[in-house]
Amino acid sequence: MQAHLKRVVTDWFLCGMFLATFLAWLFPHFGASGGSMHAEYVINIGVFVVFFLHGINLSSEQFRHGLKNWRLHLMVQGFTFVVFPLLWWLGNSVLGSHVPALLMLGFLYLCALPSTISSSVALTGSAGGNVPAAILNASLSSVLGIFLTPWLVSLVVGNGSDGIDLGATLLDLCAMLLLPLVLGQLLRPWLGRFFARHKRYTNVMDKVVILLLVYAAFCNSMISGLWQQQGGSVLLTAVLGSALLLALILWLTTRSARLLRFSQADEIAAVFCASKKSLAAGAPMAALIFGAHPGLGLILLPIMIYHPLQLIVCSIMAEHYANRPAPLAKEAPLVSAR
Repeated sequence: MQAHLKRVVTDWFLCGMFLATFLAWLFPHFGASGGSMHAEYVINIGVFVVFFLHGINLSSEQFRHGLKNWRLHLMVQGFTFVVFPLLWWLGNSVLGSHVPALLMLGFLYLCALPSTISSSVALTGSAGGNVPAAILNASLSSVLGIFLTPWLVSLVVGNGSDGIDLGATLLDLCAMLLLPLVLGQLLRPWLGRFFARHKRYTNVMDKVVILLLVYAAFCNSMISGLWQQQGGSVLLTAVLGSALLLALILWLTTRSARLLRFSQADEIAAVFCASKKSLAAGAPMAALIFGAHPGLGLILLPIMIYHPLQLIVCSIMAEHYANRPAPLAKEAPLVSAR
């Protein structure tokens, strides 16, 4: 357990999220909308480049190879875009009146997000799971999320002047996320090998853009006075809610995979892909869905907490799966010699 915690604490990206929120407290005007950083332009360019790199690095051959196991795919996408939102609906029905509205919106946004790609595939591989199926489901989830995430949010907050402009939001998401993804796939035959050799640097670019988004979101929240109005109980509620959600979804996905009689390799892929939520997609999409909303920092808080929690817990589970002994072959019945 200590080794897994140490890995998270020493992760520069997770430390960077704490630093980004601290810098937003010190220098809120620099990163806010209209500030000297010109966040609205810098982030848009960064998001476009990041999703272009995702398209370059996405292997269509592995994607096609994973198409066969349709029951696994239905389970993963069903949990990602149906079960998660239903759990939010149940939680909101029971606890909605006791939780700040913006934080509850943040939990809705967390539940509507697609799965991760990199961590889902990496953990599935280290645990001995079905990697092609993990690649397909995580990639498919990211594409579906461009359309389903804003639609799910609009079902609650409304569509139009009182909520989000769903049509305009979908156009923005297609222009900023889907278009560069498609361009990356089209250019993969020529540029794929080059970017594969430098994948370490493209992963850094991905994380830097997320940190800029977090910083800008918290800058706008600081200037609006939102954090001054909220007490420490909001942070505690976000931590407890994220931990409870993760524990519940891991139990549900594990039980469902076993009820469906998946092989251990398929169970690993199902559990790790269906329980994950993507901060890499969530931060850019939030900027496009909610714009310069002063409460964006609070809306992003649940996914910022859920992200490191899922890495810690699922890395422990991956080690457990990897060390699980193979089932013993049934011994042949003894036949007495006559």
